[in-house]
Amino acid sequence: MYTNLLLFLVAIFLFSIDAVPDATQLPWWQALLLGGLFLAVYGRISVKLFSRSSALQSSEYFHTEKQLSIAALCFFGATLYLCDLKYYLTLIFFGETMPALVNIAGLSFFMLYLSIMWRAGRKNYERIFGRRYSVSSFIISNVKANLPIVLPWVVLSLLYDVVAILPFPGVQDLFASEWGDVLFFGIFLIFVIVFFPPLVRRLWGCKRLPDGYLKEYLDTFCLQQKFSANFFLWPLFEGRVLTAGVMGIVPGLRYILLTPALIETMSRSEIEAIMAHEIGHVKKYHLLLYLFLIAGFSLIAGMVTEPLLYLLFSLDSVAHLIVTSGVTVETALTVTGGVLLLVFMLVYFRYIFGYFIRNFERQADLFSLAAIGNCQAMVSAFEKIAVLSGNIRDQPNWHHFGIGERIDCLEKAEREPVRISRHNKKVWLSLLTYIAVVSACVLFVRQLPTEELAVRYQENLVEAVLLQKAKAEPDQALWQRLIGDHMLAKKQERKALAAYEKALGIDSMSPELMNNLAWLLLTSEDLSLRDPLKALTLARAAVVLQPKGYILDTLATAYWANALTDEAVRIGRQAALADPERRRTYAERVAMFLSQSYEESLQQMDVRQDENVK
Repeated sequence: MYTNLLLFLVAIFLFSIDAVPDATQLPWWQALLLGGLFLAVYGRISVKLFSRSSALQSSEYFHTEKQLSIAALCFFGATLYLCDLKYYLTLIFFGETMPALVNIAGLSFFMLYLSIMWRAGRKNYERIFGRRYSVSSFIISNVKANLPIVLPWVVLSLLYDVVAILPFPGVQDLFASEWGDVLFFGIFLIFVIVFFPPLVRRLWGCKRLPDGYLKEYLDTFCLQQKFSANFFLWPLFEGRVLTAGVMGIVPGLRYILLTPALIETMSRSEIEAIMAHEIGHVKKYHLLLYLFLIAGFSLIAGMVTEPLLYLLFSLDSVAHLIVTSGVTVETALTVTGGVLLLVFMLVYFRYIFGYFIRNFERQADLFSLAAIGNCQAMVSAFEKIAVLSGNIRDQPNWHHFGIGERIDCLEKAEREPVRISRHNKKVWLSLLTYIAVVSACVLFVRQLPTEELAVRYQENLVEAVLLQKAKAEPDQALWQRLIGDHMLAKKQERKALAAYEKALGIDSMSPELMNNLAWLLLTSEDLSLRDPLKALTLARAAVVLQPKGYILDTLATAYWANALTDEAVRIGRQAALADPERRRTYAERVAMFLSQSYEESLQQMDVRQDENVK
C-alpha cells in the first residue's frame, strides 16, 4: 500500500502539472490511435510478464505487479503528453467549471492501465490464492482496494469545485480569504476522522468479527489496556495475508482489522502481542501524526515552490539556456516547477515520511513489549510471518524496518528496558526537529526578497520569449525592437543598441524604431554610446513618417543636443500641441533647453558618475 501511495501521488502529480494546450499536437484520430497503441503494448507486456512460471509464486506475483505498476505510470505519462489526454478530457468533463471532474477522469485513465495489468494477472492470482473471479469482479476488487489511497484527494478536489460554483459570494469570499486554506483543511480533517474509516471498511469488504471466545478475549484485553475499538475481519488477498491494522481516531469509529490467516496462524499470546502493537499506534498518537506529516508536506510545498521558481528563473543563465535549448517558456516553467515538486514529493514521502513511519512502527513494537511484559510472543509472531511470507526475515523494508531488525530491537529492549524510553524520546525529538526545520523553512522563505525576485523572474521570462520569437522569425523587425525596448528598461544599453540596429537593418522605415534608437543615442547613461548627429538624422526621418508628440519630443531633444536651441524650442512646442495630455512634460523639456546646454548636462552627468564611483 505504501508503494501504491507513491505511485498514485506521482500519477496525480503528472496530471496536475500538465497544462491544457490551445491546440493539440496531433489530430484527434491520430491521438486516439496512438493512445490505443499504448494500451495494447502495455497489455502485451503485462501478459508476457505474468506468463513467466515464477509469477505463480506469491512473492514474484507481487514483484511483477510492482514492475507493471511503474510501467503503467510511464505509459500514462506518455499518453498524457503525446496524446494531449488532458485537452480532450477537459472538453468532455466541463473543465472550466469543474476541474475536479477532469482530474478524476485523468486518474481513472491511470486506473485503466492498472486494470489491464490486473486482468493479465487474474489467473495467476486465482492459482496462488485459490479463489475464482470473473474479470470484472477481479478488477473491481482491486479498484476498491486502492481507492482509499486517492479518496481524500478526490474529496478535496470536489470540495474546491463545489465551493467555486456555489451561488453564495459570501461563502466564496470566506474560502478565498487568508483563513480559507485552514477552513478547507478543517473540513477535510472532519471527513478523514468521521467518514473515511467506515467508508474504507466497506470498500475493503471487512465484516464484523463474530461473537465468540476470540471477540470476548479481545474485548477483555482492550479493557485492561483502557482502550476501545470495533473488530473486523480483513479479507486482504482473500484473507491469506498475515497482517493487522488499526484505523480511526474517534473511539466509536475506530476499527482494528485482522486477517483470517492471522487469526488461524497465531496463538492466543501472539494475537495479544499484535493487539498491543495496534493499540500502541493509537496510544502514541500515530494516526494524528500521519495527518500532521501530510499537512507538513502541503505547507512546505506551498511555501517554497513559488519562491524557488522565482529564484531559479531570475538567473540570466537560465533565460539563456531556455533560448539555446529551443524549449518554450511555458514548457520550461511547467517542467522545472514539476520536477522540483516531484523530487521534493518523492524525497519527502520516501525518506522523511518513511523515517517517521518506520520509527512509529518500532514505537508500537516497544509499546507491545511494555504492555505484555516480554517479547517472546511478538518475536514468535514475527518469525511465523517471516517464514510464511516467503522467508523474508532479512529483507529490508523502507516503511516498517525489516522483520529481522524488529526482532533484534525487541530482544535488546527486553534486556535493556531503558531502550523503550530512549526510543520514545528519539521519536519526540525527531518531531520537534521536524517542526523546527519546517518553521525555519517558513521563516527563511518569508525573508526572501520575493517581490524583487518576481520582477527579475518576469523580466527574464519576457526576454526569453522575445529571444525565442526573434530566433523563430528572424525577418521580423518587431521582435528585435521589443528586445531593444526590454534591454533598455533593464539598463542594458549596449544590448539595446545592438537590437535596435539589427531591427533597423530589417525594417529601415519604422518610425517607432527610429525614434527609440534616436532616444537611446541621446540619453544613454553610457556616454560612449551617445551620437547626437545620428540621433538627429533618425528623429527627422521618424517625424516625417509619423509626427506624433513623443516623436516630436525626441526630435526637439536631438536639435538641442546639436546646439540648435531655437529649433529645439519650436519643435518642443509642436509636441505639446500634438499631445496635450503630456503638455506639462514637454513644457518642462523646453524650459530645460533654454536653461542649459547639452554639454552642461553631460558635465553634470560626469560629476554624478564620479560621485557614484567614489
